Amino acid sequence: MSIEPAFFIGHGSPMNALEHNTLVQQWRTVVQGYRPEAILMISAHWYTQGTAVTAMTNPRTIHDFYGFPEELHQVQYPAPGSPELASEIKTLLAPHPVELDLTWGLDHGAWSVLMHMFPNADIPVVQLSLDKDLSPAAHLELAKKLVPLRQQGVMIVASGNVVHNLRMLDWQSTRPPLWAEQFNQQIKEFLLTKNFDAIAQYQNSGEAARLSVPHPDHFLPLLYVLGSMVDGDEISLFNDEILYGALGMLSVQLLNKMPD
Repeated sequence: MSIEPAFFIGHGSPMNALEHNTLVQQWRTVVQGYRPEAILMISAHWYTQGTAVTAMTNPRTIHDFYGFPEELHQVQYPAPGSPELASEIKTLLAPHPVELDLTWGLDHGAWSVLMHMFPNADIPVVQLSLDKDLSPAAHLELAKKLVPLRQQGVMIVASGNVVHNLRMLDWQSTRPPLWAEQFNQQIKEFLLTKNFDAIAQYQNSGEAARLSVPHPDHFLPLLYVLGSMVDGDEISLFNDEILYGALGMLSVQLLNKMPD
């Protein structure tokens, strides 16, 4: 079986679920021609004490936001779950403890992206939480244990934002502030040189990192895609925009070029 690609998607506003802009069009384009057996989703919006994985047969669509139009609250993404895949993930990540969760579902960091990538909602989706007690380097190491999934037809999709500072949003911004541009550029250079350890040590990038990543939840999903890299993978970047001065939409694709 060929190796499934992996994606980090800069998801931005939940309103992207209802939009037909160039950003979401690219989300559709990068998966054209692919139909994975299942999807492992890592979203910035499931940030937990300990690690959990959704293990229900029919995960609910979670509307974890407020202040948005009622139309957005009515969106449903009724993809099936996969208790079998959840159990396999628990085994792969051992001895790190993983809870088989029956209460969460798919949050907007998951469904607002997946409804564009796979609009039929007919591919099983399992969501893995982000353990807030782990360091970025520990998240990267944990992600490396997920490599066999890509070799078994499971697509890994992570969702967050490289630059994410809601307190610094400027709705009138026509160009990002220097700190946002500097951090975004630094991460791109590390990506293209495959210096993933430096990405896991992003805090060392000083004031630009502090302002771009005031809280790690939206940055950590990127590490799960990078940790899943295998021989033959090529990295490409897309949607490299910073919106409203503080919301980076940079997205990453791992595509394996090894012959089957």
